[in-house]
Amino acid sequence: MSVTPKKRLGQHFLTDENIAGKIVGSLLRKEKVLEIGPGTGVLTKYLIKDVDHLMLIEIDGESVEYLREIYPELENRIIHADFLKSDISGLFKDQFSIIGNFPYNISSQIFFRIIENRHLIPEAVGMIQKEVAERLASPPGNKTYGILSVILGAFYDIKYLFTVSENVFHPPPKVKSAVIRLTRKENFNLDCDEQRFVKVVKTGFNQRRKTLRNSLKSMLPENTDTTLEIFSKRPEQLDLAGFIEITKLISPQ
Repeated sequence: MSVTPKKRLGQHFLTDENIAGKIVGSLLRKEKVLEIGPGTGVLTKYLIKDVDHLMLIEIDGESVEYLREIYPELENRIIHADFLKSDISGLFKDQFSIIGNFPYNISSQIFFRIIENRHLIPEAVGMIQKEVAERLASPPGNKTYGILSVILGAFYDIKYLFTVSENVFHPPPKVKSAVIRLTRKENFNLDCDEQRFVKVVKTGFNQRRKTLRNSLKSMLPENTDTTLEIFSKRPEQLDLAGFIEITKLISPQ
């Protein structure tokens, strides 16, 4: 049987074996691995050789049927489900890595799910849209620096590994792709309220042309000293330490 790529699921199947091997080779921790959206199994065939305990999660029923036929030894390890709606905490007895060719339209949501489960996920390797990869790896002061650059970068070191041409997919996407690796920061303490931190980052960047004094106005307690220089900055001018500082400044005492 074959699998038809489905536009509604953002499916673009990788066809280049060298790149598939290179993506799997980018994963450093391979004892326990969850592959998101394996599709036709182009990464799976390399993961089977290297990984001690591999699980797959796939939303597309046709792909699940295909994978069970091609890899009968994985039949009980292929979960037919939506990663974004699944409880992944019970898949392995302890921590595990994540890998996948992530659909462009949900890559940001996948990263937020990784953050939510960061106590379980020390490493992730993902192929995503090149523009998004550049944004994630972008330093402060850059116009592509944004919400996920800060929030994901708070908990993981982000490394842009390599660019992938649009010509190695079926069907070819309209943009280039890139592979990134996330490595969890160990013994890292955010040192402020996490929910408030996330809200500060999102609120600031949602009005990124305004100074933080103006964009965060609705969040400021009455006694906040907004004459401080940090409130005169725009969000892209703040690094992680700056966002932590401003979160603490506006948190109720």
